[in-house]
Amino acid sequence: MKSRTKSNMKDLVFIMLGILSYSVGYTAFILPEKVVMGGASGIAALVFYATEIPTWISLAVINCTLLLIALKALNLQFIIRTLTGVGILLFFVGVLQPFFEAHPIITAGEDKFMHVLIGGAMGGAGLGLVFSHNGSTGGTDIITVLLNKYFNMSFGRAMQFVDCTIICSSYLLFRSTETIVYGVAFTLVATIVCDYVINGSRQTVQFLIISKKYQEIADAINTDVRRGVTLIEGKGWYSKKDVDLLIVLTRKYESQEVFAVIKAIDPDAVVSQTFCQGVFGEGFDKIK
Repeated sequence: MKSRTKSNMKDLVFIMLGILSYSVGYTAFILPEKVVMGGASGIAALVFYATEIPTWISLAVINCTLLLIALKALNLQFIIRTLTGVGILLFFVGVLQPFFEAHPIITAGEDKFMHVLIGGAMGGAGLGLVFSHNGSTGGTDIITVLLNKYFNMSFGRAMQFVDCTIICSSYLLFRSTETIVYGVAFTLVATIVCDYVINGSRQTVQFLIISKKYQEIADAINTDVRRGVTLIEGKGWYSKKDVDLLIVLTRKYESQEVFAVIKAIDPDAVVSQTFCQGVFGEGFDKIK
């Protein structure tokens, strides 16, 4: 129970950091340049450009409306995650938008493309942190779930359809294809960075370790790295001697800890490290 609570608190901290990164990119770099991206944030931006209604108000109305419409179609866990994420997003956007309006860190119109890239990178990194820790920011997520449920549309295609519709609608307000191009550029950068963050946190490596001190190494990996070890008994064909082979699966960011353990116990150990396409099960990703 304690470990689960600790894990949930860790997820919440990273979700808050992710939403903070997204909110800074959105309010400091995107809104001053009048760029429209996909999702509820894009709709809120359009409303702000047309009426000057603060984006947090539009975001609140959009998400509450979508949640009420989709209440029967969504499970309780998704609703709780969405309400938490939306609440944090509304707080940060509500605080940061007036702050950056009073204390701008960029000059609108100068290096606009660079500002879009920075905003996209910060937004993508933030969303990557949110998604990799089982969070949600609502908006497009809700629409995507509904389209998938009632129209049998894949999540990826549903999200592309919604985002494309919102970005293209910016033409009705600005009468400029340039705005659409900047919106697409933001979306591409955010998507690439988001995928990089998610895949980076989930990337797994496999170690094959041959050492006479295999027992010490296995015990140290269990206690220090807190990863499981599998022992396979084999034979070296050249030497015709029995050998013991250790197999270890870890996240990429844990690999240096494994190398440190091996080096401290047996610097002459033979070690092979390979990247895995995917590892599923206890301690790794869930089978979907």
